[in-house]
Amino acid sequence: MSGAGRSTAAKCLEDLGWFVVDNLPPALIPTMVDLGARSQGAVPRIAVVVDVRGRRFFDNLRQSLADLASGGVRHRVLFLEASDEALVRRFESVRRPHPLQGDGRIVDGIARERDLLRELRGEADLVIDTSALNVHELRAKMDAQFAGGEEPELRATVMSFGFKYGLPVDADLVVDCRFLPNPHWVPELRPHTGLDDEVSRYVFDQPGAKEFLDRYAELLRIVAAGYRREGKRYVTIAVGCTGGKHRSVAMSEGLSRRLMADGVETVVVHRDMGRE
Repeated sequence: MSGAGRSTAAKCLEDLGWFVVDNLPPALIPTMVDLGARSQGAVPRIAVVVDVRGRRFFDNLRQSLADLASGGVRHRVLFLEASDEALVRRFESVRRPHPLQGDGRIVDGIARERDLLRELRGEADLVIDTSALNVHELRAKMDAQFAGGEEPELRATVMSFGFKYGLPVDADLVVDCRFLPNPHWVPELRPHTGLDDEVSRYVFDQPGAKEFLDRYAELLRIVAAGYRREGKRYVTIAVGCTGGKHRSVAMSEGLSRRLMADGVETVVVHRDMGRE
């Protein structure tokens, strides 16, 4: 999405050693990849920034990706997302029009762009929601996903969140921990977070907590194996409680340990911790 952080993501990839091309017409992507292949190893990784500035956007992009796949070229689609409110705020702060708003309002341009990109978002390998991220947090996410040399079979992001702040729009799977007693109502635990041992012990000492973690870890093994077979290399697991401070944080840490033990490269993000 325009305004969702493409420039920051591109600069981060450039810093990680990728050859980055901005605003390349989608039809020219196979040509760019072919030129990189002729560079005798000088251009091992290419990142192409594509957006709605290139007209006839989606048809050309879909055909180009199909051409890459038929040629045996491994590729990934990263989709940067943000809420309407965040996008409007960003466009207004830089006093620039949305590229698709025409004579209408910024929100009209955003709506047109969402409609245009809906199918692409659904087919993306990785979706990152930048609504609540600053520049440094987005760079950290990019580093976590793309800094490695050898691409792992599957990479997971386990994200704790608070339901009162809204569901993460980039979640593939959502886990609800609100069936467990809330440490918020225990005065001595309220100031702490799920990262603290006393809160973690309290959460996992509750009836059903350890069993839930065990059963869900088993489910994730089945899901992970299916993702690998289907060629999906990224998964975001959102773990929620009321405020995103205690139960979801502790459960996210537990799930991440199980995933890493199963050989899944895992990043943990606590989206709402500290917002209260």
